Amino acid sequence: MREELLQAASGKKKIAIAGHVRPDGDCVGSCLGAYHFLKKHFPEAEVQVFLEEIPHIFEFLKDWELIKRPGDSDEIYDLFLVLDCGDLSRIGDSASVFSKAKSTMCIDHHLSNGSFCDVNVVEADASSTCELVFDQIPKDELDKTIAECLYTGMVTDTGVFQYSCTHHSTMDAAGTLMDLGIDYPGIVDRVFNEKTFEANRVLGHVLLKARRNASGSVISAVLTREEMNQFGVSPKHLEGIVQQLRATKGVEVAIFLYETESGEFKGSTRAKGDIVNLVPVAQMYGGGGHMKAAGFTYKGDPEVCIHEVTNLVEEQIRLKG
Repeated sequence: MREELLQAASGKKKIAIAGHVRPDGDCVGSCLGAYHFLKKHFPEAEVQVFLEEIPHIFEFLKDWELIKRPGDSDEIYDLFLVLDCGDLSRIGDSASVFSKAKSTMCIDHHLSNGSFCDVNVVEADASSTCELVFDQIPKDELDKTIAECLYTGMVTDTGVFQYSCTHHSTMDAAGTLMDLGIDYPGIVDRVFNEKTFEANRVLGHVLLKARRNASGSVISAVLTREEMNQFGVSPKHLEGIVQQLRATKGVEVAIFLYETESGEFKGSTRAKGDIVNLVPVAQMYGGGGHMKAAGFTYKGDPEVCIHEVTNLVEEQIRLKG
């Protein structure tokens, strides 16, 4: 067991936890898992999680409703814990709270992480931030609630242990969490299979709109704000769409863009195999992520973005070929 988190949190009366914008399962799971552990180990401490709206599929995790939206706050925290975030700009509106904190710590597995906190635990080879948080918790203090959170993040970032980021240590950690009595088949079903009626309708719409490039290596789709209003959906209903696009036979990379209320487009990319590295693609637009999963924000014509990303992907494929 590693002890950086215990050492950083020891004696702290007010602790803030935050993750990256557009939180995914690893972000939500690691934040809530760390929250429940810190509340348990330091019962006298005030602990608060700050995240943007989380996808509805993670609303089964205990105390998700206690998460606060990031924004300006007069609160000064003794420790600000950043999870699953490789760059300070990726914590969004939580940056104002971060800047006032007396001390900061980051636990992350992004290759692009620049070690921007006072204490940094960064392992790019780790399956997930949830696995790294698991390593920070004494095994006799793990419980079912913490296990549900961490297992959710691990299965999300490993594609239920299918991706190459899955290691022996990942499976050992998963086994320990399973032994705590979690409904692990149910978690996978909720995260990957269960969808609301609205989410299913908009998924079908996106799949009908999707198109492939000339070589068939890239599949892409765009969802406008007008279409989102038509289907009565918000960003939390769009989880899993890019993964479904990626599952298309013969495709190397999937690109999904959706329009925000401000008129910008949030981009998600997913890759198969080891031919394409999506990190430099996302970084071109100020985003980040991992080799096979990355995201960014784009201002402009989404068709131009898709054209640019497709060219970058095809160039990587050509060089590898």
